[in-house]
Amino acid sequence: MSWIGGKKSLRELIVSLFPLYYERYIEVFGGAGWILFHKNPGNDFEVYNDYNSLLVNLYRCVREKPNELMDALRYCLNSREDFDYIKNCLARDSPASDVQKAAWFYQLIRYSYASGLTSFGSQPHDIWSNFPLIEQAHRRLAKVVIENKDFEKLIRQYDRPVSFFYCDPPYFETEGYYKNVGEDGFTEKDHIRLRDSLMKAQGKFLLSYNDCEFIRELYNAPGIQIDAYTRINNIKQRYDGGSQFPEILIANYDMQERGLSIPAQMNLFDIRAPGFTSDEE
Repeated sequence: MSWIGGKKSLRELIVSLFPLYYERYIEVFGGAGWILFHKNPGNDFEVYNDYNSLLVNLYRCVREKPNELMDALRYCLNSREDFDYIKNCLARDSPASDVQKAAWFYQLIRYSYASGLTSFGSQPHDIWSNFPLIEQAHRRLAKVVIENKDFEKLIRQYDRPVSFFYCDPPYFETEGYYKNVGEDGFTEKDHIRLRDSLMKAQGKFLLSYNDCEFIRELYNAPGIQIDAYTRINNIKQRYDGGSQFPEILIANYDMQERGLSIPAQMNLFDIRAPGFTSDEE
């Protein structure tokens, strides 16, 4: 599912940088769940969280009422009139059922421009083609705890020495893009509050951010690793093909520990046993 700030293009990299050991996986700013759905389920205790109550309701309906949700979506129309009607219903907190609200919100995501939820995208899309994805997501979410909490309360609730928090907050100075997802905005104080919550955590954390001086300075502390990466800038692709967006990953552990734990490929011709010498040496 498309979502503002989604991590589709970086999911492989991010999962490869997970710590070697943890028993609790908590996705603090869940969004489209690209990382959760990409990681192997394993035996760890998993939590998906997002502050957007409409998005969380959608995920809960996918997990608990997938057939009812698909029935509600079966005869929806991809039209500007329906889009505006649905947007107005959700804006005024309609007394509709949880399934109907989930169906409406799913339509807004699928039919809005760049999944921004504000303007009609005017793009053809057969929503029936998403039904197999809903069924797959239903199975994947079966044992996932779905929360709708402020990040500080969530981190405090699930923090243990064996916890691992993946955080993908609204990026610094791009917070305006997120105001249309049911939040009051993410302020500079919230960025600082997130830093303080993570620094006090017993568990490990991995954090995605845009590469900027403010965030680098915010996490400039002993024991914190900051690595720079780039990804395709989806917003600029239409007029600047191949444009890259600089990002950083921040962690309170060695992000290379998983890669370093993989045994090196044995090569017969590189082996140097004790006392061995080649005729050519």
